[in-house]
Amino acid sequence: MNKDVIGVAGDHAGYEFKEQIKAYLEQKGFSVKDFGACQYDASDDYPVFASDMASAIAKGEYSRGVLFCGTGIGASIAANRHKGVRAALCFTPEMATLSRKHNNSNVVVLGARTLSVDSAKEILDAWLEGDFEGGRHQKRVELLDNLS
Repeated sequence: MNKDVIGVAGDHAGYEFKEQIKAYLEQKGFSVKDFGACQYDASDDYPVFASDMASAIAKGEYSRGVLFCGTGIGASIAANRHKGVRAALCFTPEMATLSRKHNNSNVVVLGARTLSVDSAKEILDAWLEGDFEGGRHQKRVELLDNLS
């Protein structure tokens, strides 16, 4: 597993947002694996990009990722279909922190049409800084990971 690399993926609605956040992650010293879209194309589909990234996380190739689509809803649904992926759609830094502390989220999902880039950076920072508390939450994460 490459813990030093963060995966990113987004569709046409999240493309510009993804590019800005990708640059922000690189400025913070992270390496980034871009699962697409690699250019703006209004006919592309979020399930493809979200699934490609989530599949790599589920296989253990990467430990975490950031997804983008218009609202974040579709990308969340697509990512969470992969066993072992715990994608959290977050609208506030507090949600991001709690998704790490209580759910051990390994993917944060950001809506390009519902957030500003500055808000997304704050949410991302909170998510990156958050640590899983374990304890009573461990059992719940194991239950999530073992749902069929």
